[in-house]
Amino acid sequence: MDPEVVARLRRMARGRAAPEPPAATAAAAVEGARCDLCGGRMSEDHRHLLDVHERRILCACEPCVAMRSGEDHLRPTGTRVLLLEGFELGDELWAKFQIPIGLAFFLRNAGGVVALYPSPAGATECELYLDAWNELVAANPVLSDLEPDVEALIVNRLADPPAHAIVPIDRCYELVGMIKASWEGISGGDAVPTSVEAFFARLRDTRSAA
Repeated sequence: MDPEVVARLRRMARGRAAPEPPAATAAAAVEGARCDLCGGRMSEDHRHLLDVHERRILCACEPCVAMRSGEDHLRPTGTRVLLLEGFELGDELWAKFQIPIGLAFFLRNAGGVVALYPSPAGATECELYLDAWNELVAANPVLSDLEPDVEALIVNRLADPPAHAIVPIDRCYELVGMIKASWEGISGGDAVPTSVEAFFARLRDTRSAA
């Protein structure tokens, strides 16, 4: 492997880990899903709320979603899945983001735009070059409608051709969790491309391409 690639991956492994949803415990799996807000039982196919202050995703039962999603710090995660055909992101523009792996998701928040990518530590945050983001939006106006905090653009340059989609933020952390659970060595082994391929296959099964 190219020494520069190895060096970048090692920096990635030491990167600043971003907040992410807590992993379910074995006991919780046996008991069934419980709401993170009230502790009540709920279906496995439940909804999520985003704690904007802590940037943490919470499992929520329907009553809590209805009663608490209007609070300042809690917001329902996004719902749309939009596969982006004809997305414009060439090698030169991608290089301006200086992300050390060909997979990342981008979300808007009060501070601007954040880019995160999978690593052995989970979702790792990196500094985003706003000029590059503005150039990306100019080339792809659909990004101007990206809902702050709860939706993200996923860029998958591990695929050939590259794939791009707008998805709810909890789906992004689902992908990060899949990769983290099976990561091997410095580069991740086969876990990264396999998990990403399976993730995008599910997206294609649930939504037609835009």
